[in-house]
Amino acid sequence: MISIFVSIQVKSGLRDKFIDAALDDAKGSVRDEVGCFRFDILKDDDNPDLVHFYEVYADQSALEAHRQMPHYLKWRETVLPWFDGEPRRISTTTVFPSDAGWKTQKPSLVTW
Repeated sequence: MISIFVSIQVKSGLRDKFIDAALDDAKGSVRDEVGCFRFDILKDDDNPDLVHFYEVYADQSALEAHRQMPHYLKWRETVLPWFDGEPRRISTTTVFPSDAGWKTQKPSLVTW
């Protein structure tokens, strides 16, 4: 499995709207994408306008497929003007849980 950790500085006063839009993308990702195993949205404790995403995908192809999904495209179009600078992205390979562990957890992610 691969994962990405993305940090986005949001223009002042837009964080709550940004998170609302991100929730649609996150829910659509884990619900509708076979290759998406996690999509966390995190508010930074030290910077109220900094939002982090932690996402896990089966492989690079699954990540590329995510970027073509209607929920992602809608999110991107909506929030792009709200970015305060370029997002920062860290790419990683997961160690724990195992691939089987990620697959076992996925069904519980779609129960909110």
